[in-house]
Formats: sequence, structure tokens, C-alpha cells
Amino acid sequence: MKRVLRDVVLGAAYGVATVGAGAGALLAASTDAYAQEAQRAATPPAAQPSGQAIRRVVVEGNQRIEPATITSYLLVRPGDTFDPERIDLSLKTLFATGLFADVQIEQRDTDLVVSVIENPIINRVIFEGMHTVDESDLEDEVQARPRSVFTPARAQADVQRIIEVYRRAGRFAAQVTPQVRELDQNRVDLIFEVDEGPVTGVRDINFIGNDVFSDRALRDTIVTAESSWWNFFQSNDNYDPDRLEYDREQLRQFYNNRGYADFRVVSAVAELTPDRKDFYITFSVDEGIRYEFGDVRVQTELNRLPPELLRAAIPIRPGEVFRGELIEDAIDAMTYLAGSVGYANVVITPNIERDRENRVVNITFEVNEGPRVFIERIDVVGNTRTIDRVIRREMRVNEGDAFNRVLLDRSRQRIQSLGFFKDVTVEDSDGSQPDRSVVTVTVEEESTGELAFAAGYSSTDSFLFDASITERNLRGRGQFLRLRASTSQQRQQVDLRFTEPRFMGRDLSAGIDLYSLRTDFLSQSSFENQSTGIGLRAGFPLSEQSGMSLTYSLIQDDTQIAGFLVDLDGAGPGTATGDQCDIGNVARPILCDQEGTFLTSVFGYAINSDHRNQPTRATRGFDLQFSQDIAGIGGDVNYLRTELEGGIYYGLPWGFRASFRGNAGYIMGWGGDDVRINDRFFKGGSTFRGFDVAGIGPRQLVVNTSGATEVVGDAIGGNAFAIGTLQLDVPVPLPESFGIGGALFVDFGTLGVVDSAARRTVAVDADSNLIVDDTASLRAAAGISVFWDSPFGPVQFDFSQPLQYEDYDRREQFRFSTRTQF
Repeated sequence: MKRVLRDVVLGAAYGVATVGAGAGALLAASTDAYAQEAQRAATPPAAQPSGQAIRRVVVEGNQRIEPATITSYLLVRPGDTFDPERIDLSLKTLFATGLFADVQIEQRDTDLVVSVIENPIINRVIFEGMHTVDESDLEDEVQARPRSVFTPARAQADVQRIIEVYRRAGRFAAQVTPQVRELDQNRVDLIFEVDEGPVTGVRDINFIGNDVFSDRALRDTIVTAESSWWNFFQSNDNYDPDRLEYDREQLRQFYNNRGYADFRVVSAVAELTPDRKDFYITFSVDEGIRYEFGDVRVQTELNRLPPELLRAAIPIRPGEVFRGELIEDAIDAMTYLAGSVGYANVVITPNIERDRENRVVNITFEVNEGPRVFIERIDVVGNTRTIDRVIRREMRVNEGDAFNRVLLDRSRQRIQSLGFFKDVTVEDSDGSQPDRSVVTVTVEEESTGELAFAAGYSSTDSFLFDASITERNLRGRGQFLRLRASTSQQRQQVDLRFTEPRFMGRDLSAGIDLYSLRTDFLSQSSFENQSTGIGLRAGFPLSEQSGMSLTYSLIQDDTQIAGFLVDLDGAGPGTATGDQCDIGNVARPILCDQEGTFLTSVFGYAINSDHRNQPTRATRGFDLQFSQDIAGIGGDVNYLRTELEGGIYYGLPWGFRASFRGNAGYIMGWGGDDVRINDRFFKGGSTFRGFDVAGIGPRQLVVNTSGATEVVGDAIGGNAFAIGTLQLDVPVPLPESFGIGGALFVDFGTLGVVDSAARRTVAVDADSNLIVDDTASLRAAAGISVFWDSPFGPVQFDFSQPLQYEDYDRREQFRFSTRTQF
């Protein structure tokens, strides 16, 4: 029969645990056993005749533990004499194992009898009364586990651990009461009853000694915030001593990066309010004087690294306001530069001299080659799903290589760019010898599989529906597989994509694509196209930061030309005015030769170079890609398409980021072929903000004999384009958890040039002609973008104002769409 042992209380309040009186039988028995053991330790067993030997050792009372295990802890054996001191030490050793609630050792004639009462085994660990803390967090914190041995001391230690969890959550009044429920076979359920109590908030944060910066500015710097009844999203408005230490460091960095090199936090005091519900927090600071950078020198004896070259890499200029973070940036820059010229391990020591009289800080960097260290071992930790070799093949160093900080940092970036892990850290520790180092790569896996069903609305595609199943790390081998189906007003697509990043174990990626795509440009260019194709891909690195890919695609296009669309009032396209390809249509020669089914065989290649510091939201570096596709080696279509794309990125203080991206392309027919309409470039919408899809570029116009435009017709695409984007990402003063960002942008560029056959003039009547205007004039637009990582997927809102345009361009001042990051 089960019975609950009540009053096994280890209460806790404000971080102090107490054991209540009236403990239950089990805990009491265990406590008495410890007391008895202590008493026996103080009073050794009665001495026996020293010459009498132990004939045998008898174990009594054991249930789960084998007698041989118990006797292995004894310091006496059969044949030994009865020695009180060794028997006493044996008693203490058995108690120290934590396996027994009570142990007695006595002599019966010539037998040594060991009587034990085993500690119970924990059947379950149960938490009750939690509302704000997840049970999994407590399970990770406590040491009690099912099938482990129960002891009161361990239970009390776990109570302290649970209290610490609540203390970090701002609940200093939390109380924890452990109870045990006895089961059969000497098992127990360990129950922690939790009374969380109220949240201990922060009523007021005060600063003493600050003259330069206001209390409000300093409150915005630290993480701890004052409690407000209206702010439901605030999570740092409770008192946490650990966070308070972090706040001290935040204040030091804040002042240090604004010239106050002598700043210090004299004290940070937290006082409990009289009602014991909140805390008053007071920071006493000493600001000191404001410094500027003075002389910056470099001293080195490295042959391949002259001081002038190192000095050029230092981002510090004399006369600038002193910023402590620039010293760390300078060390990183010189370390990277030294690694790039072959010095794998350098020691850089900044000697800082404060000149208080002139209020300048003079710095001398001493750069010396450190002792040569080799990598003894590379350990990979935390990869619960991804196999080791997927991570190790991204390492730029191997076991036995010379230690190189630059290559290790590059390895971390390559592993992070795989997209399989939330976080990647690469750390080194001392090896078995002074010239050996152990490198530990720690990764935190994230979910790489996705089954997605999405619906949305875009100003371009109207209603969107999308279903896909994706696995970016198939079987933990780094393989990519995606099956996707999507539909909207303009596109209906089904595609299957597979990529093997290390084909046949080599540094060669290979992939295959199968797709069916139907595009509807009836409202923009009077045609629709059905494409069905298969593509093969292969890629390989050319250097550490550049690569090349080869592609082959076989595509069947079925192009249908619709009625001629006109814009009679300037407000948008009208309705079809008849069969575009009717023999009587005056515009028939311009488009209808391209109607029908065509087979395209395309070979292509691309060369890319990526010097960004990180694959997404880069704050330093550039990337560049050049590609060419040639169609006509088989099939019905002949063309050569060339494209160039690249970007430059620069991180700015306080979370700002500037970037410039540009792309250009040109396509030309060969073998007597003109470029077909569905192979031309169409720009606008997300590719050129401020203009509608296919809103810029060559367009059919009906003009009168005086040159005035009477009717605006279809966009027919262009053979050449060049577009640039200047963008400034701006931090939004909202909690990061909201997932909202913003940017200012300027898009500018041009699209034009068509083949001569498409530019021919056709008489509509005696007073009007149908022409194609393919003037590659400059277009430009500026605006604001708002990004939102919504629960339904990333969303982008663009508010644009066209600045330079042609009268017949289709302009757009607002766009709502999905967003991709670069």
C-alpha cells in the first residue's frame, strides 16, 4: 500500500531554504541515520581481541545492491583481524556512497555483520504549481532523475536550484516544498510543490554622479527596465542580480565609447521597497573626463608586415573622440591582416597611455609573432542530427595544422552559412603539451525540415497559395530536397529540386530540377507562357571565396498571344480589342511570329565571388556574380544571355547598415534569330520599386502624325537593362521580438533595346501609327521599406515615389509582398 510522507518541507523565501520540523518517516529515518553514523564516528566500536580473525563478512538488509558491491567498499576482508579503526573507516565509506539511509557494522562471534537500509530509488520527479516557468526548464536544472538514488541532501540541493531559477525570473518570494510518496519495492515519487509568489519588479532606477548624460539616456542603455502596468511585452522589468552586473558593463561600454576612458560604476545597490514587492535600483557613477585619440603607433619586428601596413589597417584617427571598441576592432583587423600574409599566431598588445592634461589617449600596439602552436584535436559538440563529416568538411584547418585564428574564424562562418544551426562557436583550449591546442566546434541544431501551407495577398499577384515540403539537411548529410506547388494570379508553378553538396565525396555540388511554370502577362504584355523543363546543375570552388557553377536546361515553351490591350484613359490597360494574331490586325507582325511551341536547349555557367563577413545582413565586404547562358545547341531557340550582379555592404554605428546592389544584363539572338518576348527582361515591382510589374521599358504606343501618344499599349520587354539600389537599413525603436525593421532606398536604372523586327512602325489608319518606344532612358524612385517577420512569414511593405520616368510607364506608390534577405 502506498503512503505519502508529509511535512518533508524545505521551504524557501528570498533565496533561503529551511527544513521544517515534523519531517516524515523517510526523511527522519535518513536524518537519524546520519546522526547515528556521526555518533558512531565519534565513538568507535568496542575493541575486540586483536588476535581474533574475521571468518566471513555477512551482508544483511540489501535489496537491490549486490553483497559483493557492498563488501568492495570495506577496508577489512575475511582473514583480517577485527580492527576498530578500519571498521570505522569502512562505515564512513559506505555512508559516503549515498546509497544507504543507515549502516551498522557489528561482530557476531567471528563474523563481521554489515546491516544496511538502502536509500529508495526515485520513480518519478514531479513538479506542481508552476505557471510562469516551463517544466522542462526545471527538469534541466535539478539533478534528481528517475531511477536515481534519493537522498534528503540532494533534494535540498535541488530546492535551491529551483529557487535560483525563479530568482532569475524575478520571483524572489518563491517557495518550494519537496515531498516523497512511498511506493513498493523501495521506490518513491519525488514531488516539488512550488508556490511561485508575485513577480518582484523594479519600481525606480536612479543614477547618482551623472552630469553629461541624463538618467533617461542611461536607462535606455541598460537592460533592466522599470516596471510599467501598461507594458505587457516587457520582460526585463524584474530584479535580477546577474542582469545588474551586465548593466554595469553596459554602462561602462556606453561611456567608454563616447570618450570617457576613466568611467567607473562606483556601486549598484538594490533596495527592497517597504511593501517587499519591488526594488529600488541606484547606480553611483564617476564619469571622469572626455578624451580624444592622440598618437597611434605600431611596433613590430615581423619581416613581412611593416608597421606602415599595419597602421593603415587600424580604424583609429588622431583627433577622433576616444572609443574603446575601436581598439578591439584594430586588434581584429591586424590579426586578420597578419594571418593573410602567413603569420598564423600573433600577439598584439595595446599599451594605453592617458594624458589627462591634454585629454588625449596615446596608444602603442606591439605586434609580435607568438609561439608556434599546432592543432592536436578538433572536437565537434552539439550535433545531435548532423553527422560529423558535414561539419568537418567546412573546416579550413585540420588536425596537425598550425593554429590559425583567421582560418578558424572563416571555418565558423562557413559552418554558420550552412543554415543548419542556430549558433556556431569555435573555441580553443590547451592541449596535452604547451605547443598543442584543442579546437572545439560547438553547434546548436535548428529545425531544417518544413511542411508549409501558406496563403496571402500581394499587390502584384493578388491572392497567393503555396504548399511545400522542404528538407535542407536530408538525413543529416547536408542534402537539399524541396517539393513545392504555388499558385497566384500571375504564376502557377510546381517544382522538385534536389542538391547533393558533396557529389561522390568530392568538393563538387550536383543537383537536378524538374518544374512546370505557367506565367500570365496578359494584362502587361498580351501573352501567356507555359514552360516545362528539366535542369542539371554542378558547382565547385575556385578559391576560398569564389566558385563556379555549370548548368544545362531543356525547356519546352508554349506561348500564346492574346488580344491587343490599350490604355485609353491613362488609368491602366483596357480590354482586349480582338484577336491579336488575326490576319487583319495591323500589329500582327510584331508579336505573332513568336506564338507557338518552342524547345530551348540552354548551357550556362556562373562565376561568383563572395567576400561578405556573413551570408545574411552582411556588414562588411562585397559579393559579385557573372553568368552567361547560350541557347541553340539543339532546340529551336538561339540566344546568348549575359548578366552581372553584385553588392557592397557596410555596417554603421547604432545598428544602421548601408548597402549598394547593382545588376545588369544583355541578351542577343544569333543564327538569324531575334529574341523572343518570353526570353526578354521585364523589370518593375520587386525588381524596381516605384513601378508596377513590367512597368518600365519598351512599350507599344499608338501615336498620331504630330507625335502625340494616343494609346498606351503593352510592355514588350527589353534586351538590355541596368539597375542599382542604394539602401540604408534603419533600426526601429521597438523590441526585437516584434521582428520589425525599416530601410530607406533609392532605385535607379534603365531597360531598353529590342530587335529591329520588333521596332517596325505599322500604320493603324491615315493619322496614327503603331510604334515601339525602346528608348533606354533613366528611371528612378525613392521610398521607405518596412519589413515584418510575421507569424505567417516575412512580409515587406514598400512606399515609393517615382522621381524620373516616362509618361507611359506604369507607376506604383505602394507594394505589399513577401520579402527575401540578402
